[in-house]
Amino acid sequence: MMYQFLLEAGFEVAYDDATRATYSHDASICEIEPVCVVFPKTKHELAQLITLVNHYKKQFPTLSLTMRSRGTDMSGGSLNDSIIVDCSKYLTRIDPVKDFSITVEPGAFYKDMEIETLKSHMIMPSFTASKNLCGVGGMFANNCAGEQTLKYGKATNHILATKFIGADGIERVVSKISRGELGKLMMEDSWWGNVNRDLYDLIIHHREVIERNTPHVSKNSAGYNLWDVFNLEAGTWDVNKLLCGSQGTLGITSEITWKLSHVEDKSEMLVVFLESLDELPKAVEVIARYQPNSLESYDDTSFSLAMKYWKDFIESMGLWRAIKLTLRFIPEVVRTLRTGIPKLVLVVEMRGKDQNILREKIERMYDEIQVHGFTGRIPTSEGDREKYWAIRRESFNLLRKHLHGTRTAPFIDDTVVNVEHLPNYLRELREILDGRQLQYTIAGHAGNGNFHIIPLMDFKEKNTKEIIQEVSEQVFELVKKYNGSITGEHNDGLIRTPFLNYMFDDEMLELFKKVKHIFDPENIFNPRKKVGGSVDYTLKHIVTTS
Repeated sequence: MMYQFLLEAGFEVAYDDATRATYSHDASICEIEPVCVVFPKTKHELAQLITLVNHYKKQFPTLSLTMRSRGTDMSGGSLNDSIIVDCSKYLTRIDPVKDFSITVEPGAFYKDMEIETLKSHMIMPSFTASKNLCGVGGMFANNCAGEQTLKYGKATNHILATKFIGADGIERVVSKISRGELGKLMMEDSWWGNVNRDLYDLIIHHREVIERNTPHVSKNSAGYNLWDVFNLEAGTWDVNKLLCGSQGTLGITSEITWKLSHVEDKSEMLVVFLESLDELPKAVEVIARYQPNSLESYDDTSFSLAMKYWKDFIESMGLWRAIKLTLRFIPEVVRTLRTGIPKLVLVVEMRGKDQNILREKIERMYDEIQVHGFTGRIPTSEGDREKYWAIRRESFNLLRKHLHGTRTAPFIDDTVVNVEHLPNYLRELREILDGRQLQYTIAGHAGNGNFHIIPLMDFKEKNTKEIIQEVSEQVFELVKKYNGSITGEHNDGLIRTPFLNYMFDDEMLELFKKVKHIFDPENIFNPRKKVGGSVDYTLKHIVTTS
């Protein structure tokens, strides 16, 4: 038995059918049953796991380790047919806030970390929309982002330091260092010295390839982030820029220290109604001048669903809240009857500490968008604002509820193109999806050009896998046409790794393989993600039930 050496070493291991079935799924459309699940109690056990796997790799060639935090990954990044390492049972320590930072273990819930940071009126602002479900280890592994990315950027912007256990089984602190410190490190006769020296040589000798393949969009989680490790202008070297977003394919991150920001607890909102997708670039250009915290959007399908299934939309809110929300939507109902359903609704949020300043900015923004011929309104209360977030977040659930026998199919769920290309991109994207008669909604981060399109599909249908492959190829070809990214937040995993050639040329894909080999020559860390994936393997492991 492949897991016998874990039992003999005293690890807590589960290999019963029920556990293996549970860990064969995450939030993706893939299904892979592991050999066993191990629950390490300490960081020492994490290091010991690596040592043992290295020792037994020749005896069991398929032996590998895949870290799992809370299993919410939508790309299949936490699935593997060997050993799953679940850190959510024991490795959940959250230290008190100190000097605008907080240190946590990877199995901790983000929501629990936020409770601790809010005690100091601080927050890690690049949280996801699903922040109440996510573990911080997964957020680090995917280089997460969310509604406030427009202002604060992605997770990688908020990493001060990590503790990292590489293929040699030694835990070490990783943080930004100077060029001089890098020189000393590369002189070391150690595994870590060799890794940094080889990585430096790769980046320096292939600068032209890296520059040619650097994604020129505001959000990207595809591939290995080689373009940000060495900041020539500042003279700094930061391997965390590579580790964050690498999906645990280079080693195990055993501890994360996040940089925090002060909470901005006052807010104002502007809602803009666009009659045509062609209006989107100009609207975003005008709004962006005011540096909002978030610029979200949802399409006419989302709006229609809220109107069509109004009873379902409000039934879970309680009688009094439902009545109030219904009354607050009267202006939108009147507007719809008068001018029709808007093609796209933009939800702009400004946050800060002074309500008067925020109100002044929102009113100036509103005046300017009207000058350019756009219509909109400024919600007058927290409850008034709530209804727009409710549509943004609940419309897809309404669609899912009313299409029986289907399930969510996240495989083209995270594309990014620059805002000026969005009208044509979204039009052509809809033609692809409508051509396959797929049911879907379009919503996302309009300020970043990052849209989440998650079709509903019946996985019992024989042609579902064929549709997934063909639509993936068509959509990613479209992304390539507009020089975008196939994943802004959700990463590659099993779903998108086989399609990285739509973003990167052959030379860059070879560099990714070399990076993997530098850190993990025996391929023991989360195989088939970032490199080594294939369409056949992915399709073979797509779920077959809805």
